[in-house]
Amino acid sequence: MAVGPVSVALSSGPKIGLLGGSFDPVHQAHLALAQAALAHCGLDQVQFIPAAAPWQRKPLSASPAHRLAMLHLALLDQPGLSINSIEIERGGPTYTIDTVRALPAGASYYWILGADQLANFCTWHKWREIARSVRLLVAQRPGTPLTPPPELARQLSQDGLALLELPFPAMPVSASDIRIRLAEGAPTDGQLHPAVADYIARHGLYRPSPASPAGL
Repeated sequence: MAVGPVSVALSSGPKIGLLGGSFDPVHQAHLALAQAALAHCGLDQVQFIPAAAPWQRKPLSASPAHRLAMLHLALLDQPGLSINSIEIERGGPTYTIDTVRALPAGASYYWILGADQLANFCTWHKWREIARSVRLLVAQRPGTPLTPPPELARQLSQDGLALLELPFPAMPVSASDIRIRLAEGAPTDGQLHPAVADYIARHGLYRPSPASPAGL
């Protein structure tokens, strides 16, 4: 397995972590992951990149406007963390390669992903180009081994690159579980930033519709 230290830089410019996702909703594990990347990898900043319409999953529950608003609230008291809304502004199906190709020159980019995403990385559109354009910074996820797919391991070896491991204690928090709990009226204590929890309550997000008691 190609696993290397987190201190490798690609250029003399800033080191920027990129954390893509639906953030439907953004939760405390997202924030903790970004802060861990800042602390352990010497990054200058971590940009949250909310997806417009992820092509590998069902339609999102909250609108882009709501998801951006929740991100703004969650990051207000988080130095070093910011929002990059390029995918929402672009619209349409979200392909990571389009975002990678649009990154400004002069910086070293680190794509932050969990071990669960690593497992299906080779299904991403033009994944080889992504792996050559950014460093892959992988954090552990509950129940998923930190092992790259054989095809990715071979590609990294051929390109002289290493998969970078982010020291991060696995947190059993997921947006899908939070949506289910909210739809059922169950508590989400400690899983959401207080301002995000308040926003969700005020706007009635993730509640079951009258026509669909299950809600999701």
